[in-house]
Amino acid sequence: MIIFFAIFLSLYGTINYYIFIRGWQALAAFPALRIYYLVFFIFLAVSYIAAKATADIIPAFLYDIMMWAGSFWFAFMAYFLLAAAGIDLFRLICHLFHISPSFLYKNYELTKQITLLAVIFIVSAIVFAGYLNAKSIRITTITTTLPRYEGKLRELNIVAASDIHISPVNDGTFLKKIVGKINSLNPDIVLLAGDIVDDKASILKDRNIGSEFTNLKSKYGTYAITGNHEFINGADEAVEYMRELGMHVLRDSSVLIDSSFYIIGREDRTKMGHGIKRKDLSELVKDITKVYPVVLLDHTPFNLAEAEKNGIALQISGHTHHGQIFPGNLITKMVYELSWGYLKKGNTQYYVSCGVGTWGPPVKIGNISEIVNFKIKFE
Repeated sequence: MIIFFAIFLSLYGTINYYIFIRGWQALAAFPALRIYYLVFFIFLAVSYIAAKATADIIPAFLYDIMMWAGSFWFAFMAYFLLAAAGIDLFRLICHLFHISPSFLYKNYELTKQITLLAVIFIVSAIVFAGYLNAKSIRITTITTTLPRYEGKLRELNIVAASDIHISPVNDGTFLKKIVGKINSLNPDIVLLAGDIVDDKASILKDRNIGSEFTNLKSKYGTYAITGNHEFINGADEAVEYMRELGMHVLRDSSVLIDSSFYIIGREDRTKMGHGIKRKDLSELVKDITKVYPVVLLDHTPFNLAEAEKNGIALQISGHTHHGQIFPGNLITKMVYELSWGYLKKGNTQYYVSCGVGTWGPPVKIGNISEIVNFKIKFE
């Protein structure tokens, strides 16, 4: 974990330095503005990390301001980096191939200023559009069949969501929209596939962020699992809070629903990074009755073949966010067999959600904020 944070901070610092220097150079003709630029840039760049590091000692309102500012900065940083790198690549090509567009170099200082303003405007427009997209919750409907075996149910209406990431950024107002959308689908059961929290339980409790979960309505209740962010923020405390909010949290355990189907909830693989081995799926299925189909909740969609090998009928996962902001999806497509969407392998069906919430910036570009409605017939 120490190595991970050392690498992250080194990379984060390098990216921010590169962006800062390009902006500093563009303001060469306005030295009086540079000091304001320096202060504002440092505030944005350090806000998120500083807020997390000082959460127990700074006032709540300051923590929330820093979280909002730092969260949005991640999105701005990504696109400022792409813009700066693109401009530098263009300059390199011009140098290598002796291309010198006269209108760009006739008044170089003016060109830098116009470029700076254009980049700020374009990036701001992209981030704002991504924010509106993230707040627009959409329903993905999957109509499918599962084996009935000896179960008594003929139909089942599952509503699933992952990666809600409740926090001072994804707060109670946003959660109220999510709960309203879920309830509007009249679910028989609600399944939450991890990363439900994105802050310490104590902070969420102090701000009453999460109370809307108690308004979820379904025939069989709400079942949830841990994701990596539950472990990052203290899994035991997070799970205790989730249970206080009315969720049945499955931690490497299973439950039989109405003598018709099992739900298995796995601990997230992050648990292994905390020195504790999670149970193998083969161990979780060996004691269940094979006359009922199994729905598996596993936050991180690695090793999909494991579910097929163990006779799982349907696996629901999240975690990837499908990159959350383009071109992050190009990376998640390389890392995961299924970054977002539906897949069937043998007799096992998989759905990886891109999530209804966000980590870091409340921005989605190249995907959506989705709740998944599984309309299932048992045959």
